[in-house]
Amino acid sequence: MTVNSRLLQHKYANVIAELSASLQISLLDAMDIFYNSNTYQEMRFGIADMHCRSDKYLVEEIGLERSRD
Repeated sequence: MTVNSRLLQHKYANVIAELSASLQISLLDAMDIFYNSNTYQEMRFGIADMHCRSDKYLVEEIGLERSRD
């Protein structure tokens, strides 16, 4: 499935904002965590339609990734 790049960018922004609020960190720190996550890579390459998941679900996935590291 090909995703409209503008919609995907909007989704990234929403996930970053949710991550920032959830972890009570700055948007810049949330961006760093998001763009260095496997979840971002999966969204970017359309793996498992991750971009279709809710923002909260994606933030939880990033949290799980971080706990494994």
